[in-house]
Amino acid sequence: MGTLSIVATPIGNLEDITLRALRTLKECDIIYAEDTRVISKLLARYEIKKPLQRLDAVTEAKKADEVIARLEAGEHVAFVSDAGTPGVSDPGARLVARARSAGARIEAIPGASALTAALSIAGMDSGSFTFLGFLPHKKGRQTALKKIAASEIPVVLYESPHRILKLLKELTGVSRVTIARELTKIHEEVVSGTPAEAQAHFAAHPDAVRGEFVVIIEP
Repeated sequence: MGTLSIVATPIGNLEDITLRALRTLKECDIIYAEDTRVISKLLARYEIKKPLQRLDAVTEAKKADEVIARLEAGEHVAFVSDAGTPGVSDPGARLVARARSAGARIEAIPGASALTAALSIAGMDSGSFTFLGFLPHKKGRQTALKKIAASEIPVVLYESPHRILKLLKELTGVSRVTIARELTKIHEEVVSGTPAEAQAHFAAHPDAVRGEFVVIIEP
């Protein structure tokens, strides 16, 4: 039985790749990626040439069978998501579960994560927190927001540029938020204050409402 390597990749700056991750990508037999176009940029930067196959949230269950067959043939398979650590609000969890059931060796190649990067520069006690990933768009959203407002520990979630202003309007009963945008990229920005202050900031700077957001809500 072969090895499945779950490889964390940079969330923006391509220099944020570990030496072990580069070695793994060079030594594996094939790379499965959430988007082959995204990983191709990283591979080109480090002159790595490997066969690529797409495995995203839609195809994960189907492609898992293909990966299992490769592992059973003794191959070394690497999986990467578009950015950060696979399985954390990204594809990968179902693939790992299937590979473990099949008896494959699974190894974590740790590295960048938007979650930990944002917490490290938020300037708050993060000894304990709740991570919710992306909130539901409709069903269950109000219930989640009520739980956030009632939480006694910080809550961390991801949000898209299309819904960040809506989220800030919905965060009633919350005294302080920290929003990290475009982490490790050229336009990296951290905004901290009340939800109303953050909302006013992004309303006054519409060009900043783009990229990916990590929202930290303090109790």
